[in-house]
Amino acid sequence: MKPSAPSTPRSSSASAPASASGSAFRPASTAASRAQQTLADPRWAEVQARHAAADGRYVYAVRSTGVFCRPSCSSRLAKPENVSFFDTAAQAQAAGYRACKRCQPEAAAKPGHAALMAQLCHWIATAEEEPRLADLAERAGMSPFHLQRVFKAEVGVSPKAYAKAQRRQRLQTALGDAQEAPRVIDAIFDAGFASTAQLYRDSQAVLGMTPRQYRKGGAAQQIRFGVAECSLGPILVAATAQGICAILLGDDADALVQDLQQRFPQAQLAGGDADFERWMAQVIGFVDEPTRGLALPLDVRGTAFQQQVWQALRMIPVGSTVSYSELARKLGMPQASRAVAGACAANAIAVAIPCHRVVRNDGGISGYRWGVDRKRALLQHEAELVPTAQRVAQHA
Repeated sequence: MKPSAPSTPRSSSASAPASASGSAFRPASTAASRAQQTLADPRWAEVQARHAAADGRYVYAVRSTGVFCRPSCSSRLAKPENVSFFDTAAQAQAAGYRACKRCQPEAAAKPGHAALMAQLCHWIATAEEEPRLADLAERAGMSPFHLQRVFKAEVGVSPKAYAKAQRRQRLQTALGDAQEAPRVIDAIFDAGFASTAQLYRDSQAVLGMTPRQYRKGGAAQQIRFGVAECSLGPILVAATAQGICAILLGDDADALVQDLQQRFPQAQLAGGDADFERWMAQVIGFVDEPTRGLALPLDVRGTAFQQQVWQALRMIPVGSTVSYSELARKLGMPQASRAVAGACAANAIAVAIPCHRVVRNDGGISGYRWGVDRKRALLQHEAELVPTAQRVAQHA
């Protein structure tokens, strides 16, 4: 049975301090007066906005339901004439209201979005099975739609993409520890995949190879590579059957080969054939003249967040630059500029994924995996190429 609401709740908005004679101010008796009182209270705007920062400062009660809530509660917004404010949950309970089961206002103040999303990330990372969006939303006290938006803004990817990345990380760890998971099938199920078919269907996207090849450090996977000279110095180009997996720049050719070997310690590194040599010529030509584009497939490997950043980098036009903060805002995560910088630094496919086009907020040239001088040379060269390319396009 639905409990009846208190007839005359006392609250910080519906009552006033006693007068000098000791008589108390009587609450407004009409709905219109109560609504006017609520609308004039600045706390009402916070409740309408479901302002999480206001949690812990006060609670609001709803006369028609007999329930009191946090300001950020995701329940249906009450009519202003039915709302009263209390400084504490204890005051609301003393007035006869009961706590909302959804937002649990009598508990300690909810953490901010960042802390709340961190808790959800921990739950996803430690859950044996991937939590449903509805379950995550219920735990967060939000609607699924609202949670999806908040999670992506704070974490950088959707809950599903984050869960997928966690499964990949667990699988990589399990495959790398033969004592913990001696069989590949054990590692697959320990990582949270529902079936072997699910993983093997997506193994190229998850690991870049089959699970058994990954366990053996890339064994049986052939990587063709070659080292040559370009306008920026020594360049190494490597490719799997799926596409270009590395474009490395540097000052020493041997160091570039060692870098590739460390990435795939058990892979079969082989010199390029005639087809690969044509690929390599295209890459070198692209580095020297990026306006021509690179019509070759890429074998891009990274976390869901890294791949999102790298895809955004490929959308930056030749001759243009953006700051780390601007790139973070374009991705819908304005506070993730440091994480964006980290993803840029992890890029192993130089120029084709143009992380060199990201600069500091003041336009200055910041760190670059292959050297600041090389980054400066790339940007200057592209700036010189753009007007020429534009004139050719106009002439055509």
